[in-house]
Amino acid sequence: MVRTSFAWALLPAIATAAALQRREHNSAFDYDALSLRTVGGPNTLDWRIWLEHNGNPISFWHDVPLYPTTSSNKIVNFVVEIPRGENGKIEIRRPEPLNPIFHDDRNDAPRFVENVWPFVTYPFLYGSIPQTWESPNFNHSFTNEPGDNDPMDLFDIGQDRGYTGQVKQVKVLGALALNDGGETDWKVLGIDVNDPIAPLVDNFKDVEKYRPGLIKAYYDWFTYYKIARGDELIPIVGNSYVNATFAASKIEESHGYWLDLVKGAVDTNEISYNQTSRPDIAGSFVSSSNATNIFDIPVESDEKPAEPKPARYDQWFYLDEDFQLIEENVVEE
Repeated sequence: MVRTSFAWALLPAIATAAALQRREHNSAFDYDALSLRTVGGPNTLDWRIWLEHNGNPISFWHDVPLYPTTSSNKIVNFVVEIPRGENGKIEIRRPEPLNPIFHDDRNDAPRFVENVWPFVTYPFLYGSIPQTWESPNFNHSFTNEPGDNDPMDLFDIGQDRGYTGQVKQVKVLGALALNDGGETDWKVLGIDVNDPIAPLVDNFKDVEKYRPGLIKAYYDWFTYYKIARGDELIPIVGNSYVNATFAASKIEESHGYWLDLVKGAVDTNEISYNQTSRPDIAGSFVSSSNATNIFDIPVESDEKPAEPKPARYDQWFYLDEDFQLIEENVVEE
């Protein structure tokens, strides 16, 4: 079963009528009915994880509600793709039906991210916010760049290590707007609602009191984590985190872009936008009970052992005070 977590005491008691209408389709979602269907071995290109609801496949991206409750737009669902301390580039597969989780590739081999001292990449739980989309079809406000064609990313600074395919609830504390190669790539800062400090923090500035240095360290990490592979520093628009209220507004905005996507109202950019939860959107709806046969998804789990990582990704890479790579004799792939 996919473990979820709730802490309703953290949520505001009153929601606007508009917010209730936006989230009316999410109220009946049964989190206790979630499970995972896994095929293949980690660190291979054949590895896939599908999300199941009552034993039938659904989409991590399109069927898990954005909001677990109607009461707050600052509590969102979060799909864990990469647990803390892992460095495989694991994400939701855009072109495949029902968007399973897979291991991304580069040069026909599984892709990993280098460990840049002092972090074992990734130093937090990393994944995506369901029912959001950073549309590449126009330049976005605030960044003035097109979206990266993915759901919005989120990093969870809570103590739970997490696992791939986990669906959990997080409190939005802020966000970073990365300009990654000329694309808008939001990184939302969140914390597991069950984390010990979650009731004590409402914005990114609050975190410093309880976890000194963390906010700046993760800001820096997002700018330099690609340096070890030969890329440049990634600029952050505004040179700061945006606050929780602004981040929540961007999530809601992205949810609107996603709704246009599953309605087939925009260029889908090769995204498989079939969903099983909104029969009112006939163009993308498929019954979950029939989806295994319709999309030729493996009927049951057949998990294999993990393949070893290339030695390059078990070593440290070091940067100088200007975030430039210190060249050493490193093990290549």
